[in-house]
Amino acid sequence: MHKNSPPSPAAVRLGIYADLLYRADDGGVSTDRAFILFVGALAERVDELVLFGRLDPQPGRAPYPLPERIRFVALPHYARVSEVVPMLRTLRAAARTFAAAIHSLDLAWIFGPHPVALELARVARRRHVPVVLGIRQDFPGYIRRRLPSRRWLWAVPAAHLLDRTFRLLARRLPTLVVGEDLAARYPDAHVTGISLVRRDAVASAEDALRKDWEGEVRLLSVGRLDEDKNPLLLADIVACLRRNGASWRLLVAGEGALAAAVAERARKLGVDDTLELRGYVRHGQELSDLYRSSHAFLHVSTTEGLPQVLFEAQAAGLPIVATAVGGVAAALDHGDRGLLVAPGDADAAARACERLRRDPKLREQLVRDGLEFARAESIESQLDRLVPLLEARLEG
Repeated sequence: MHKNSPPSPAAVRLGIYADLLYRADDGGVSTDRAFILFVGALAERVDELVLFGRLDPQPGRAPYPLPERIRFVALPHYARVSEVVPMLRTLRAAARTFAAAIHSLDLAWIFGPHPVALELARVARRRHVPVVLGIRQDFPGYIRRRLPSRRWLWAVPAAHLLDRTFRLLARRLPTLVVGEDLAARYPDAHVTGISLVRRDAVASAEDALRKDWEGEVRLLSVGRLDEDKNPLLLADIVACLRRNGASWRLLVAGEGALAAAVAERARKLGVDDTLELRGYVRHGQELSDLYRSSHAFLHVSTTEGLPQVLFEAQAAGLPIVATAVGGVAAALDHGDRGLLVAPGDADAAARACERLRRDPKLREQLVRDGLEFARAESIESQLDRLVPLLEARLEG
């Protein structure tokens, strides 16, 4: 086999559940989560991949279509996890649908913690289908940040109970966690990432390093404009940078509840001509072009797991300034592959950006180290490690 040929598919018939919402129309099934790009790449490595998820009863199309190679099995719909009663009412029907579909599968990879995930894991084990657990986020933290009002405070201890149940289950089942931060809560788990970057999409060092930092410096931030991402700080950082006299521009790709507030904050600080809100940009050529045309990447969340955007920024050859929260520090090798600042500190973030502008040796080191990391953590590299772990579950 040629060294660049893709590996032959593993003899695994795999089912995957994650709490994603799907839509369907005459063109097929789609979702708004780019995670499906990783699942699509995994489908190329196994004999069969069946994806389970809740289907919106209203026809429509989302940004990411499911590849034809993936077979989709629709579970009952509920709008969101905060709609507790409607979600719990779907459990029995979800269990029946799942049980009917897994008899032909070799393995179920189930992402949680989540009430539906716990029920599906129970069904799979009762039917002697091997299970691998997947953990992508701090579930209690996720729920705490999304409480509609103080009347929902009871949901936080409920989320902790579910999280504890999953951690107990992980002592008996193979578990894959996304990022070093979550690994501390699942000490026996395998740590993985979820990169969406193909190996051949990683930039060359020559292209990344030839950018001119003497004129306008273009910063890029990609992410939801929601409270936990702290997007209002972006306007404050631009205001701090403008005081230093250099020419800066920040482009923000993302949408969310705070989009209007970010625009208003930029207007009040007098930087609305420097901070551009591009809106949602799907993963693909347009987003890749934004990365490649920028000088540096800015990430200011107050809480995080392992942000996919850090893989993307390093693959594009962008030096990174990021807040040291969640799995961010580990993803940037605790400051060796990016500049870390305290969350909420606009002055510190601005000083870090200025340091990048003034120190070409630092920029080169961060760019080269980031590109090396991006190649080691490309989709292909991650799947080279992941598929044998899944196969080992069958042999065990």
